[in-house]
Amino acid sequence: MKPYKNYKKPKKAGNNTLQPTRNIVPKSMARTRADVLVWKNAMAMAENVENPKMFPYYNLVKDMLLDAHTTSQITNRKYKTTSANFSIQKANGETHQELTKVLQKSVWFNEIISHILDSEYFGYTLIEFNRGDDDSVEVALIPRQNVIPQKGIVLKDYTDDKGLDYHNANEYGTWLLDFGKAGDLGLINKAIPHILFSRFAQSCWSELCEIYGIPPRVMKTNTRDRQALARAEKMMTDMGAAAWFIIDETEQFEWATNGVPATGEVYDGLINRCENSISLLISGAIIGQDTKYGSRGKEMSSQDILQDLVDADQTIVEQYMNDKVLPALYAIGVLPEEGLSLVYDQVEDLGELWTRTKEILPYKEVSDDWIKEKFGVEVIGNKAPTTPQKLSLDFFD
Repeated sequence: MKPYKNYKKPKKAGNNTLQPTRNIVPKSMARTRADVLVWKNAMAMAENVENPKMFPYYNLVKDMLLDAHTTSQITNRKYKTTSANFSIQKANGETHQELTKVLQKSVWFNEIISHILDSEYFGYTLIEFNRGDDDSVEVALIPRQNVIPQKGIVLKDYTDDKGLDYHNANEYGTWLLDFGKAGDLGLINKAIPHILFSRFAQSCWSELCEIYGIPPRVMKTNTRDRQALARAEKMMTDMGAAAWFIIDETEQFEWATNGVPATGEVYDGLINRCENSISLLISGAIIGQDTKYGSRGKEMSSQDILQDLVDADQTIVEQYMNDKVLPALYAIGVLPEEGLSLVYDQVEDLGELWTRTKEILPYKEVSDDWIKEKFGVEVIGNKAPTTPQKLSLDFFD
């Protein structure tokens, strides 16, 4: 991760006078039906070299996050990192126990980790630090719609062309930190077409349910007889809430199915294909969804693939923390000393460790405290050896 050429090495920083989040004008987002053309146009505006505009794309992303499957996949992978244990180490390699406990319980520090991870899903991320009246730390995400990372500016109104030059501001690198690459639209960009097609299939399926779920009622009568027609209308209205229509006795009505099943297999197949693609994109595998062809071995291998991605996420968090975040927090007076680093605790395979422990027990002594710490087994000492039972000759009589 190479910082921008204008990135300043943190030193004791002054006050945050730029405060871009307080200058941004809130705007309402119009929600209209999105399709592939809307996505392509928004992507083209975001990748425009001369005059990039990010708000059409990120407004679309905000709408795409209403998809339950995509949200669940992102949060499932993120939570494995935000809930993992870490330690803060001093420059000499010693663990800072007190600071580790404080930061693990801090909401604002967890927000920073979450923003770092979001840069992988949503692209370039710019955050701002502020100090509260009680000397607490406030972390704010600068709306991506208002950030033009290619030019290093923050727009007060995302429809403007000129804004605050944060790259050359004194706050950049201390009060303002960025994660991700300029121009990167994140993993969510590759999931958008699958979300759109899934929405389309669900919309069509809902129309199918409306038609075939409660089939409309058809009544044949002499439509030229006004009394008969009025009587038929009253009869159909009083029979229930289902749709109905009246045709003449000489007319014929048929469903134009032409052998196509009316149970929604086509839509269900398209939705499953889209959701599987999103799962492969974010989690690396389809986990816990394919109950028809699933197996324990398949689920375990899928979990291993997801764990590899989580390990990569934790590596990215460590790099950003040690290169940018912790030095910046020291510069603005949040951390007590310089040279601190964040290290995630290594996750051990307890099953494999238990097998090795049992194999070595006949040959080596193992600490009771270590067994309790690793496996949660309360050990109170060695078991007394059992002596073979002696049977008298009377036993066989």
